[in-house]
Amino acid sequence: MPWVLLFIASVCEVIFAVAMKQAQGFTKLVPSIVVILGAAGGIFFLTMALKSLPLSIGYPIWTGVGMVGTVVLGLIMFNEPLSALKVAGIALVFVGVVMLQQSEFHG
Repeated sequence: MPWVLLFIASVCEVIFAVAMKQAQGFTKLVPSIVVILGAAGGIFFLTMALKSLPLSIGYPIWTGVGMVGTVVLGLIMFNEPLSALKVAGIALVFVGVVMLQQSEFHG
């Protein structure tokens, strides 16, 4: 269950980040509300996940998955450029997330 909570927290983190772009400095009402709800949801579900997961695993995975999701949605929704350096960065974060997740099971 803590991994499901961490996944939900990560999705909230991505929603929060994308909504920040769309809120245009809190000048758009609906995206601004989504920013607040996404941030609160991300922190709430992360806190629930951290009841069972070690901080050294849960928090880095939350930020890593949030970063990768935000980069991918930036590419899709806002036509942000994709460079070899971005791809390498995403790959490194992915490898790091997998390694952290595996460390939970292998000590």
